[in-house]
Amino acid sequence: MSTSDASLLAGRIGIQRFPSPALDLFLQKRFLSAEECAALVERIDAQRRPSTLADDYGYEGFRTSETCDLAGSDPIVAAINAKLSDFAGLDEAHGEPLQGQRYAVGQEFKAHTDYFEPGGLDYETYCSRSGNRTWTMMVYLNEPKAGGATRFTQIGKTIQPETGKLVAWNNRLPDGPPNPATIHHGMKVRAGTKYIITRWYRELVWNG
Repeated sequence: MSTSDASLLAGRIGIQRFPSPALDLFLQKRFLSAEECAALVERIDAQRRPSTLADDYGYEGFRTSETCDLAGSDPIVAAINAKLSDFAGLDEAHGEPLQGQRYAVGQEFKAHTDYFEPGGLDYETYCSRSGNRTWTMMVYLNEPKAGGATRFTQIGKTIQPETGKLVAWNNRLPDGPPNPATIHHGMKVRAGTKYIITRWYRELVWNG
């Protein structure tokens, strides 16, 4: 299955579901341990590179973080991948490689959606083999000294970074098309550094 039943996530012990009819959005504190987070931060620092954009329309400063792809052959990364998939009831075969992101002071990712916009500049490039993105699973690996929240701008929900906290959302509407209410802003870090991991799942088996 490429899609999770939101009721499965809603039934997890300790999970919080944001009460909005506009989208399926879930929070789970302490999803990862401090030790797991530290191991991932170490890998991100070793492999980071400037982040890039799909459907890049040339807006300066739109995404200013650093990124790295975390190899599924790494036993720690493989365990995190399996944990994310099992928790959400998502098929591991539909998951993209786990990605790490690092945000220094002043860096951000302005309001965007994770799915690829049908008709967008890079839609065919990114969706022809594996389909569009369905679910996003994101985990904060630390707490910057100030800033770095994630704001879902259309529904007015701001989520503060907490070490190990999972944020999960469905990028699609109930009848299948992309859901524009998932637009979110990785807000500027004002002090310290922010680390996160993100895993996206596709409609079809991942064939990147």
